[in-house]
Amino acid sequence: MHFKGLIAALFSIAAVFALSGQAKAEGAVKLVGFGDSLMAAYNLAAEDGFPARLEAELRARGHDVEIIDAGVSGETTSGGLARLDWSIPDGADGVILELGANDALRGLPPEKSRENLEAMVARLTERGIPVLLAGMLAPPNMGADYETSFNAIYPDLAAKYDLTFYPFFLDGVAGNPSLQLSDGMHPNPEGISTMVERFAPVAEAFLARIKGG
Repeated sequence: MHFKGLIAALFSIAAVFALSGQAKAEGAVKLVGFGDSLMAAYNLAAEDGFPARLEAELRARGHDVEIIDAGVSGETTSGGLARLDWSIPDGADGVILELGANDALRGLPPEKSRENLEAMVARLTERGIPVLLAGMLAPPNMGADYETSFNAIYPDLAAKYDLTFYPFFLDGVAGNPSLQLSDGMHPNPEGISTMVERFAPVAEAFLARIKGG
């Protein structure tokens, strides 16, 4: 976990949720994008990051929504679980949960990643905060057994907890150098556009579930 990224995320959340009373009056749905560098606009301007671009797209589609960037570069599922309770304010109407890529890159045990993700989903569910689960896939070089165990985590949890589910957060970007930064892993602004375009219909379904109570 990068300390500067964590502090930036906390200030971002605090700044927006300090206005929660005004937001409620205006009817805005407040979502928190809780994740790692893929959520945290890694090496991009904040306005080019996934939370900002998804918010703009949803607003363009007629939804009154705010999406707070609570991504921290380098975050694992263990780190996310450790900061979950104080990173997700009670005023949140929903959470986009995107974690696990760093677990897979480091070869951490899939059963531990599953345990951490399930603990986060359970805690948010207990608090009455809906979750949109963004799935991740293990790199092929981790081997077939690891890939099978890791990739099953997200659909299993989505089914168990009846979550709104997006199967692969990097769909359309992974393996496409023209949509990635020079590191070959993170999306560039064009990659973010692809991600947002594909993710937006699922986000709209999530908003419909939130508004439907």
